[in-house]
Amino acid sequence: MQAVGQCSVCASRAAGGLLRNPTDLSLLRTNKNGVRRGAACIRFISRKPGVQKLGERTDTEHISKAPFSVGRGLYAIPFTQQMEHLSHDSLIRRAASVVTDSSSTFLSQTSLALINALTDYSKAVHTRIAVQRRYLASLGKLTPAEKDSFLEVINGQRAEASDRLHECKRIESTWINAVNLCKMAAEAAHTSGAEQASITVRTNIQVAQSQVGEARKLSADAEKKLAETKVEEIQRMAEYAASLDNNEEHEVHEAYLRED
Repeated sequence: MQAVGQCSVCASRAAGGLLRNPTDLSLLRTNKNGVRRGAACIRFISRKPGVQKLGERTDTEHISKAPFSVGRGLYAIPFTQQMEHLSHDSLIRRAASVVTDSSSTFLSQTSLALINALTDYSKAVHTRIAVQRRYLASLGKLTPAEKDSFLEVINGQRAEASDRLHECKRIESTWINAVNLCKMAAEAAHTSGAEQASITVRTNIQVAQSQVGEARKLSADAEKKLAETKVEEIQRMAEYAASLDNNEEHEVHEAYLRED
């Protein structure tokens, strides 16, 4: 009976009070004999039906859950130590890489917009040149209605080319800002130690400048042809006016001869 009484006391302490009191928990960990006796007492009581109560069962569940909570705390320690190992220099390099990526995206989008705008402007100029040359080739052969129709189309193409040129200048301003931003990002990446990010963004700048340069060359060629067409227009209009004067003089001379 005395042994059973000791077992019941040990069981009540092991199931209830020991794990609720940090001091008792440390005692259980350090005193192996006490732990073995507590475990033996618990197994002895669990074999006797009707002895374990509901409250003691709930405490046992808390005991089984304790190692999992402790395990989660221990598992979080390496992650915290890993975060502490990130130095300011490594964080700055990562931030510099993010800046170079975003600035490169900005440059890519503005370059594409500028190339498309320059291409549309070149097409508008070439269309105006084609219509204007057809008009010059048809001088003296058009009716007044056809002449007015040609002039209306030419004026429309002139206005469209002007609008396209204004759009090119607007987008070009944004593109220049993007190039400057990429240059600053490349310098910042180089200074912070993100050398690969710096090299990448500088390469992107060169590619963008090359592609935009080709589009600018096409628009410059179109403007050159337009200037040549204007010179042709002046010459052709002068020739046409001279031919009209000659016809009028010839008609006056014939009328004078008939009167004689």
